[in-house]
Amino acid sequence: MLKLLKRYPRMENPSDYFLFGLLKKELKGKRFDSDEDVQKVVQDIFRTLPKSAYKEAIYGDLPKQTLQTSIDEASEESFKASRGWFENFKKRSGIHSVVRYGEAASSDMKAAEDYIKIFSDLIKAQGYISQQVLNCDETGLFWKKMPNRTYITAEEKMMPGHKPMKDRLTLALCANASGDCKIKPLLVYYSENPRAFKSHKILKEKLQVMWRSNPKAWVTRKFFVEWVNLVFGPTIKKYLQENNLPVQALLILDNAPAHPPNLEDDILDELKFIKVLYLPPNTTPILQPMDQLVIYNFKKLYIKHLFRRYFEVTESTNLTLREFWKDHFNIAICLQIIDQAWLGVTTRTLTSAWKKLWPEAVAGMIYEELEPGVSVEEEIVSLGKSMGLEVEERDVNELIEEHTQELTTEEIQELQSQQHTEVNK
Repeated sequence: MLKLLKRYPRMENPSDYFLFGLLKKELKGKRFDSDEDVQKVVQDIFRTLPKSAYKEAIYGDLPKQTLQTSIDEASEESFKASRGWFENFKKRSGIHSVVRYGEAASSDMKAAEDYIKIFSDLIKAQGYISQQVLNCDETGLFWKKMPNRTYITAEEKMMPGHKPMKDRLTLALCANASGDCKIKPLLVYYSENPRAFKSHKILKEKLQVMWRSNPKAWVTRKFFVEWVNLVFGPTIKKYLQENNLPVQALLILDNAPAHPPNLEDDILDELKFIKVLYLPPNTTPILQPMDQLVIYNFKKLYIKHLFRRYFEVTESTNLTLREFWKDHFNIAICLQIIDQAWLGVTTRTLTSAWKKLWPEAVAGMIYEELEPGVSVEEEIVSLGKSMGLEVEERDVNELIEEHTQELTTEEIQELQSQQHTEVNK
């Protein structure tokens, strides 16, 4: 007889507690004769589970549970699951994407569906074409972070004080629906003049990003307005003129605090051809193009180029991977890798991202057939193993997800302290 699910295994991904919580709640009191029976029941559960169950599992059941069972439960034989078992269980059961569905369920599906029709009518009424419609979104990047299971990460966790893997920057990425116009990103870092800029003789006005800084490395309304007027507007105007297209543009934004609700009022007179449209609240995970794998793929490419840089340097010098990562990988090199990763995001990725919000724009796209090849994840794993790192595809995906985390107040204070140290050196 298969043992009952009785307690939560140790998991690093919080979303796995959500998944495990659903299973534990739904399978309580049931016993099974085989793994096949469990798999069938689990698949039935996730096919028929109402949206309210996700909310209850997250906000109701889980906080009340602890890693210890009750006295009554402890009297029965309990199930103990390792992280590896749980990962394999998700794959066998075919429910590895349940958390994404849970997030979508928390968004306003009805509002999203209604807005798609409104958006379509507006596009037709104003005569916009895919070259003229753009989306911009911000994302965090822990630019020096390594996969959790690598020895470098383990060593850093034991170090006191400032931890380089907590160095975070924020990027605003933007492109049009036809995928042939990428705008120079806005980048916000905690330091205005990092030491690496001096040693690499970097001029900020020559960077492939618009560089701004504040202690929390967050995009502010002031920074965003500056980016629209100094980068976005001139770039899209030049692009439209060079392609003999009408000079009109529509910028799609979510309701993030950095996006002023009256942004059009702050746009320069010579750029008044730009109109701004805001997505309805709680629909971003469903509709926003940049959230439909564009940012995700950008981060995969960043990790790939980061690993490739590690590999090339350690192959061509006497530096060890540890020495390079600790003393020779700085924000100047990071900027080069960001540029490579953003250039590497394909037209197919950028245009496909609009299929939910603007399916008509994607329907007419014709892509060249791609030859089967090695995936980005496989390249990262191969590079990692060639350097003696313990890394698998799931480690890559976990690392990408971790880039969305925010810093704590204590971590921000540590970064500010580090910034003062750099200035005084």
